[in-house]
Amino acid sequence: MATAQAFDVLIIGSGAAGLSLALELAPRLQVAVIAKSRLQEGCTLYAQGGISSVTHPEDSFDAHIRDTLDAGAGLNNPEAVRYAIEAAPAAIHQLVDLGVPFTRHPEADQAPDFHLTREGGHSARRVLHSADATGRAIEETMASQARQRGNISLFEHHIAVDLITGARAGPNTNRCLGAYVLNRKQKHVEVFAARFVVLATGGASKVYLYTSNPDTSSGDGIAMAWRAGCRVANMEFNQFHPTCLYHPKAKSFLVSEAVRGEGGRLLLPDGEPFMQRFDPRGDLAPRDIVARAIDHEMKRLGLEYVLLDISHKPAPFIREHFPTIYARCRELGYDLTLEPIPVVPAAHYTCGGVMTDLRARTDVPGLYAVGEVACTGMHGANRMASNSLLECVVFASAAGKDIMAQLESAPAPPALPAWDESRVRDSDEEVVVSHNWDELRRCMWNYVGIVRTSKRLERASRRVQLLLQEIQEYYSNFTISGDLLELRNLAQVAELIIRSAQHRKESRGLHYTLDYPEADPGKPEDTILIPDTSMDTAAARRRAGQ
Repeated sequence: MATAQAFDVLIIGSGAAGLSLALELAPRLQVAVIAKSRLQEGCTLYAQGGISSVTHPEDSFDAHIRDTLDAGAGLNNPEAVRYAIEAAPAAIHQLVDLGVPFTRHPEADQAPDFHLTREGGHSARRVLHSADATGRAIEETMASQARQRGNISLFEHHIAVDLITGARAGPNTNRCLGAYVLNRKQKHVEVFAARFVVLATGGASKVYLYTSNPDTSSGDGIAMAWRAGCRVANMEFNQFHPTCLYHPKAKSFLVSEAVRGEGGRLLLPDGEPFMQRFDPRGDLAPRDIVARAIDHEMKRLGLEYVLLDISHKPAPFIREHFPTIYARCRELGYDLTLEPIPVVPAAHYTCGGVMTDLRARTDVPGLYAVGEVACTGMHGANRMASNSLLECVVFASAAGKDIMAQLESAPAPPALPAWDESRVRDSDEEVVVSHNWDELRRCMWNYVGIVRTSKRLERASRRVQLLLQEIQEYYSNFTISGDLLELRNLAQVAELIIRSAQHRKESRGLHYTLDYPEADPGKPEDTILIPDTSMDTAAARRRAGQ
């Protein structure tokens, strides 16, 4: 048995969901937060647009709910949608109290105090923002607060390997008891024990070759929860953000939907607008529709990109509302105030994930999931813009309340098995990891992307199954690294995405297949995958000291 670092709550992930939960629990509990890289690094940091909430007297909860249900193509859980939207104003007040600098209305005596913008799918202006770097403002504010709280222990440059459940610690409980965590700097695996464990690891968009997400979005929490015995749902719904800057040096620079919300237009290279041909809402249609429209036009005309133009707006307006986007475009040779910019869709958000209830509980007692890693039912078949940060803070608060309510009945974890590396060796073929990483992401982009077919999915399934076998063999025999862990998790998530996509015999929301181009007129159902817990490999058990 190992000497573990013990806490009341272990939070794996340091974005808006993880840090807001840590801050809520810290006054009473000892909390550990695991961050794969720097504390602030993650999807929240790069979220530009904002956070949606009904704050204007002419807006309403019912309107926000209708918009969300419409974007979700009939697959949302209405109870989850209503819960999150009605809890949104209180969540905004909490963020303001923490010190998040939301942009205020220029006229101080005009209600509401906040400047509100509008994004795709929203019928009203209800998106609060901090210029065009809202995620950065939220993340840096929360990180600063977390560093000041004595009850929060921060572990940067640590990556979770696997969850520890009763199946590994003994036969008498199925409860989640902690996690094995790789200290990336010291290159050894540490044991963390906790009465409650929370997955706040974000999504899995790095499973695709082109993505708006940072390198941390490798599906770790989804894969770990699956291996621990949790159901996952709706993994076929992968959102592609319609507008990422097309430039060899831009990598994954997202151009906020708020640009279109403030009048930006999508154009073909000859200057022709095209979105009205695909949806009466034009440039402000939901993301799935806009991404498919762009993909269609690029394939029809053989284009490498389309154009996004807001240059008809006054230059001071553009620089004031989009300072980050304007500055980045200038660095790359584009002037947003004078010309259109080239954009393409890129993988952006994982709408499915680990199944949870409205208290953020998963199938495994003591294990919670919050944020993009979770499938609460809020987003259905397509997430509406700026509902993601809202989901993070609202369900993190729900998890915090439930943890506090369960505190007295939650047992302290028993002694946990050590991580055993006595029968593995250092790899002399590290290039295998990078080759498999590249092959996996290209396979997913080519065959499981914006538009799918049954044959493409079959081809992807065969190749991913081979990759899973190769990766598992490598994992079983060599010392682990952060890259290997991310590859292992991405391959598992890819398999779940493909299996889910093959199961859905219709087109709905973000899942579009040429073989079934229409939505099934019957009542839509979630795609729920149930793990076979006997799949817990001998290699994993051996390394856990069993």
